[in-house]
Amino acid sequence: LPEETLNNLKEGIYDDVILFTLAVFGPHRFDELVNNPNNSVNNRMEENTFHETAKQLIIDNCIEKYTKFGDIYYKITTKGEDLVLQNAENNPAVKDLINAYNNLLGISKKTKEMEPILTSKYRIRYKDYIFGLLSLVWRLDSFSKAAAESQKIKPELNISLGKCLENNAEKFSNNNAILYENIKYTYKELNECINRYANYFLSLGVKKGEVFNVFLENRPELLFIIGAMSKIGTIGSLINTRQRSKTLIHSLKLNPVNIYLIGEELIEPFEEIKLELGLSGKERLYIVPDNGKKQAPNDYINLNYVTKDQDENNPPTTNEIKGMETYAFIFTSGTTGMPKAAHIRNVHTVSSINSWGGMVLNMQPDDVLFCSLPLFHSNAIHIGWASTIWGGAALAIARKFSVTNFWKDVRRFGATCFNYIGEICRYLYNQPPTPDDRKHNVYKICGNGLQPEIWKDFKLRFGIREVYEHYGMTEMMSMFCNYLNLDCTVGFNFSPYTIVKYDIESEKPIRGEDGYLQEVNEGEAGLVLIEMQSEYTFAGYTSKEANEKKLINNAFKQGDWWYITGDVLRDIGFKHAQFVDRLGDTFRWKGENVSTTEVEEVLSSLEYISHSSVYGVEIPGTEGKASMASIISTFEHKIFKFNELLQTLNNNLPKYAIPLFIRFLSDLSTTSTYKIQKRKLKNEGYDIAKLKDPIYVLLPKNSEYKLMTKEIYNNIRNGVYPF
Repeated sequence: LPEETLNNLKEGIYDDVILFTLAVFGPHRFDELVNNPNNSVNNRMEENTFHETAKQLIIDNCIEKYTKFGDIYYKITTKGEDLVLQNAENNPAVKDLINAYNNLLGISKKTKEMEPILTSKYRIRYKDYIFGLLSLVWRLDSFSKAAAESQKIKPELNISLGKCLENNAEKFSNNNAILYENIKYTYKELNECINRYANYFLSLGVKKGEVFNVFLENRPELLFIIGAMSKIGTIGSLINTRQRSKTLIHSLKLNPVNIYLIGEELIEPFEEIKLELGLSGKERLYIVPDNGKKQAPNDYINLNYVTKDQDENNPPTTNEIKGMETYAFIFTSGTTGMPKAAHIRNVHTVSSINSWGGMVLNMQPDDVLFCSLPLFHSNAIHIGWASTIWGGAALAIARKFSVTNFWKDVRRFGATCFNYIGEICRYLYNQPPTPDDRKHNVYKICGNGLQPEIWKDFKLRFGIREVYEHYGMTEMMSMFCNYLNLDCTVGFNFSPYTIVKYDIESEKPIRGEDGYLQEVNEGEAGLVLIEMQSEYTFAGYTSKEANEKKLINNAFKQGDWWYITGDVLRDIGFKHAQFVDRLGDTFRWKGENVSTTEVEEVLSSLEYISHSSVYGVEIPGTEGKASMASIISTFEHKIFKFNELLQTLNNNLPKYAIPLFIRFLSDLSTTSTYKIQKRKLKNEGYDIAKLKDPIYVLLPKNSEYKLMTKEIYNNIRNGVYPF
C-alpha cells in the first residue's frame, strides 16, 4: 500500500484501504483482509471495524460481497473504481507518475477518448492503466533504482553472471541461494562450488570461447556448470534433455566440442548415439554423478571426484569477462528445421537480473522462487534464476514439473513466487479444486503463456495477486512485460517496436505503395518487429543463414533494420499488447516449440509416405497446439503400418513433437509456387463431421493410433481425455 493508505490502515480508517486494495489488486477473500490472532496475522484490518466499514461501502454501492469456492469474497464496483480514480487524479504525486509514464510510453491525452474503438474484449481501460500505475506507487523508489541500473548495463563493460554471483557471495553470504530436495546452498557455498568447477576447467587449459556440451537434468550441478562458464569465458551448450536420436545427434554435433558433461541420469540416451558423433577418442567425457544407480563406462571421468579438492577462490578470469561474451547456448527450434543454438550473453543475463529481479518482481532476501521448468530454457535462467540474484533470494529447483507434487513442493520450500509457462498454469487449473488451493505463500508469478480465458479465475482460485506475464525470445534482448500487473496482457516494451500488417498467404509483411511496411491500427493484430538498436538487440544463432532470415531492412526508411519475431500481437490499448499466435512453421505444445519441418523429415523417411504436411491444431482445455500430420500414403489407411510409423516417430522425435492426429489425403493442396496450403489444413483440423478423409488419433496412455469416430471426437472436444 502507498504510505498514506498504509497510515490509514494503522489508524483504523478502512474505507480508503478497502477501496484501494480491491481496485488495484482485485477481489479478496474475507480472511485475506482481516487480522487472525490465531495465526499471528496482525498487520491487516481489525475484524469488527472492517465489518462496519464494509457494510457502509456496500450500502453506498462501492463494493460487493459474494461467495465463491465456498468462501466470502469482496470486489469493487464501478462506483468504487471511480472514487479511487478520482482520488488518484487529484493526488499530485500520482499525477506526476501518470505524466511520466505517458511520456515514456508515448501515450497522448487523446488515448482516453479513443477507448471505444478497441473491439477486443480484453482491451485495457483508462482505469486499468491508472490502477496499474498505483500498484507501483509503494515501491516506486526501488523500481526506479533498478531501471536506472539497467540503463548502465553495456555490452562492452566487464559484467557477467559470474561477477553478480561473486558479489552476492559477499553481500548475501549466508542467505539461501539454491534449494533442491533436502539440500541447501548459501550464496557463499554456491560461489565456492562454482569456483571449484571453474578452476578445474582452467587447469585443463580450456580457451575462451570453447564450447562444452552439457546434458543434465535440473539439479544444482547444472547451475554450478553454467556459473563456471560465465566466469572463465567458455560456453555451455545446454542440450534439451528430452531430445533423443536424430535430434540429439544434431544438437551435440552443432559445435566443435572436446568436453562433454553428461548427467548420470542421461548416460543411456547419450550412449545410444555416441558412435554417431564421430568422436576421435581425444575428447574428455565426464559423468556428473546423480544418485549412483547407473554405472558409467570406464572412459568417463567422474566430475565430482576431480573437482572436490579444487581451489574455492574466485578465478582471476571473472574480471576479464565482458557483457558481450556468450556463456551458454540454449536451443530453440526457431521457425524451421532442426533446433538452433541461440547465444546467451552475459549482458542479457545481467539485464534480466535488474529488470526481472528489481523492476518486475521486487525480489527480497526472504523471497523464494520455485522453478519447475527445465534449466536449459531461457525462462528458467533469465526469469527464474536471474530474478533471485537481484535481491539475494533463493531459487528452489524441482527435478521436473509434476502437477501432483507442485503445491506440495511450493509449501515445502516456502515459495513466495514461481515462474511458469502457460501449460503449467493449465495443468494446475485443470485439477479438481481442493481446500488447500490457497494454503501457500505464493503471491506473485512470472512467465509467459497464461491464457486470457483462465487468467482471472486462476488468480482468484489460487490467491495470486500479481501476474507478470511477458513476451520475449531466447535470442532477443528486448521484451514486453506486464509491469503494471494488469489482466490478460503481456504488457508493454521499453524498446522501440511496431506491429505491422502481414499477408498470411505470402507469409510476408505488407508493403504500401511507397514500398514501406504498414502499421496496424490500434486494436488490430499484426506481426511484431523489434528495432535493431545495436548488434546485441538480436543475440543471434550460431547459424548465419538462420540469422539473416530473422532480419528485415528498409521497413520504414532507407537503412533501418528490424528483428522479425514471427509472432502476432494485438495492441489492446495504452501501449499494452496481447499475444495472439505464432506464424510460420512452428507451434508450441507441452511448453516446447515444435518444428514442422523436423517432423515432416521424419515422416518422409518412410518410403510409403510420399508427401506430408505437419501443423498445429487446438485441443480444448489444453495450452498451445498439438501436432497433426496430413499425409499421402501408398498404403490405404486400413492396411497402413501404424506400428512402424509410431516406432519411427518415437525413435527420432521428442514426445511433444509426435503427431497426435494423422489425416489421410489423396493429394495435398498447393499454391501456384507449390507451397503446401497449410492454412487450409489447419482450419479444417480434425473435425470428422466436415471431412471425408479418414483421421487417426493417438489418445493419451495409448500406444497405437485409433480411427477417429464421432464418439472419440466429441470426447476430445469435451475434454474427456487428459492430453
